[in-house]
Amino acid sequence: MDETMEALTMEEACQQLDELLTEMEEGEHSLEETFSLYRKGVALVQCCNEKIDRIEKQLIVLEEGGGAEA
Repeated sequence: MDETMEALTMEEACQQLDELLTEMEEGEHSLEETFSLYRKGVALVQCCNEKIDRIEKQLIVLEEGGGAEA
């Protein structure tokens, strides 16, 4: 994941993903452009998954009484 995606909040990443899906659904792009949009979408989904995983780990630590950030 590149640094610009890492800097996105979960909400920003979801918003960008939603915009990409809308753009792809319009179907007004060449195959190459559509594939590029698809790759960006996959990267955004990975970014969201990593953010969710990080938060889940922090919750587990808190639930176990550790209280420190993961």
